[in-house]
Amino acid sequence: MGSPCLASLMAASKSSFLDKVLGRIGRLDTQGLQTVIERLARERSFLETLFDVIEDGVLVVDEQGRVLYFNEAVTTLLGLTHDSSEGQPITRFLPGLDVKKLLRSKSTGRQQVVRHELEVEWPRPRFLRLYAAPLDGEATGASGLALILHDATEARQQTFEAIESERMQALTLLAASVAHEIGNPLNALHIHLQLMERELKKLRTPDAGPKPVRLARYRQSRRADAETVAVTKKLQGYLDVAKGEISRLDYIVSQFLQAIRPSPPKLQSISLNEVIRESLDLLEPELKNRHLHVEQKFSAHLPPVPLDAAQIKQVLVNLIKNAMQAMTKGGTLNVVTGAGADGVWFSINDTGGGIPQEQINRIFEPFYTTKAKGTGLGLMIVQRIVRDHGGRIELESRVDEGTQFRVWLPLRDRQPKLLEAKLDD
Repeated sequence: MGSPCLASLMAASKSSFLDKVLGRIGRLDTQGLQTVIERLARERSFLETLFDVIEDGVLVVDEQGRVLYFNEAVTTLLGLTHDSSEGQPITRFLPGLDVKKLLRSKSTGRQQVVRHELEVEWPRPRFLRLYAAPLDGEATGASGLALILHDATEARQQTFEAIESERMQALTLLAASVAHEIGNPLNALHIHLQLMERELKKLRTPDAGPKPVRLARYRQSRRADAETVAVTKKLQGYLDVAKGEISRLDYIVSQFLQAIRPSPPKLQSISLNEVIRESLDLLEPELKNRHLHVEQKFSAHLPPVPLDAAQIKQVLVNLIKNAMQAMTKGGTLNVVTGAGADGVWFSINDTGGGIPQEQINRIFEPFYTTKAKGTGLGLMIVQRIVRDHGGRIELESRVDEGTQFRVWLPLRDRQPKLLEAKLDD
């Protein structure tokens, strides 16, 4: 990396030129001294130009940790300015850096490079790798440090994406097996439950036509019929529970398959407002059953947008159901749409309990859920559909106040811009 090169370059420059000059500085006349100064100025200008074109940040701090020099890349990575940052403590810009510890690490007199990883939030969030090397690795005592800052944000993101891709491939292989092994038994169970329900209906249906029986036998028959009715009701309740659980398992399998077998969106220019209205109509009975009030604020001048109506409805249903489940004691569901310069957006707001900050970063992870009977796949599907549309999804939540999901969709497919060729006359 850059730090050993910097130390070597400075050491080589010192031994090749400065040592010779310092050895005979007392014998230099005015002309010779001027020549030395001009050469030093040229070498300084050369090194500054060299360091300014390097993409990595280069800093030099003294033994007290004050900034002595930094290149242009540092102004982008840490927001330093040449007018006000020189002489400032480096800990002002890198709060987690322990300069004293780095200086103590070279007290043995051996040259070494110390590597750190850190995150900065200003001027923008970045993940940095820092390499620290002593300015004079062969001498003991404090003489300052050379720091190299490498922006590893994109590399880190690519690593996360590669891990996510491998995870999805593993899930895909697992899904094929799960769908086959679980789907067939579920179908068999569903069929046999239907057969059992038919038999129960026969028990509930009284025999047609009167039968001459004695009084004792009639009373005994009535008691038997009452017991049969009671048992039939219990069995029907058990059947209803079993059917509900089978439906839930079937829903989990279908959600799982949708999450790992995405189909590309079939884009058509459609009114987003209309898609949202259809989704709300679909969920209206459930909204009324939960005593939830719906407030709609749709933009009247929303342009048509290229989208897959079925997939966007799936996004809306997932988000609205999440909002409904968050409002356990009633509340208001706010649905808002709007348009920007290059896209349209909609937001789903609830007045539920909100999501704690420590859970927000994990909310889109597969199988992570805050609900007792959730699959942890709904928001993963939402995020995947929005990405496939070239859009983005934003989440804002406050505990005891509610949650807002905001989805932005582009107005058109992004195409590369071609420049017109100028033909010679």
